[in-house]
Amino acid sequence: MAEIWAEWGNLAYLAAALWAFFEGETFVLAAAAIGATVGLVDPWILMASVWIGSYCGDQTWFYLGRRYGPAILRRFPGQRPKVEKAERLLDQYGTLFILSFRFLYGIRNVASVVCGLAGYNWARFAVLNFIAAGLWAGSFVAAGWFLGAWLGVERLFWTICGIALCALAFFVIRHFRIRAREKAAARASG
Repeated sequence: MAEIWAEWGNLAYLAAALWAFFEGETFVLAAAAIGATVGLVDPWILMASVWIGSYCGDQTWFYLGRRYGPAILRRFPGQRPKVEKAERLLDQYGTLFILSFRFLYGIRNVASVVCGLAGYNWARFAVLNFIAAGLWAGSFVAAGWFLGAWLGVERLFWTICGIALCALAFFVIRHFRIRAREKAAARASG
């Protein structure tokens, strides 16, 4: 990651914004941590970059949900459980849901689509989304910066590798458990 900033210079902030447009927690944490250990990353510019990228991404997903939501849901029926979960949270918590969905694993990518699909007020979503994107950017840049300063370069690398391996193991195990449950349910009903 340090090489990216060393070679790309300020264009690396654009890459961070683009990454945050789609997802980005891991990238933001790593970039901030590298910034704290090597000094190549300005935390304020990084925060502004990922704030804007995250905001624009979720505004785009909101628009797509409003415009194409029902058709998208018909095309990807496997996403229905995530959409239903996000709709329940939106109905139950409204403003709090929009301010926090970035921090809830597994629904960030569909939450904005669901808000658009549900007909949530565009202006209200835009304001809340802007605030939420700032909270998200600030918290992940600060967390990464703190971890980088605390761990140092060498331990940071191995910590990130360990976390990535744990996450990979979690998702692989989860995938196979879900498939096993689905097969067991199919056998029980069939």
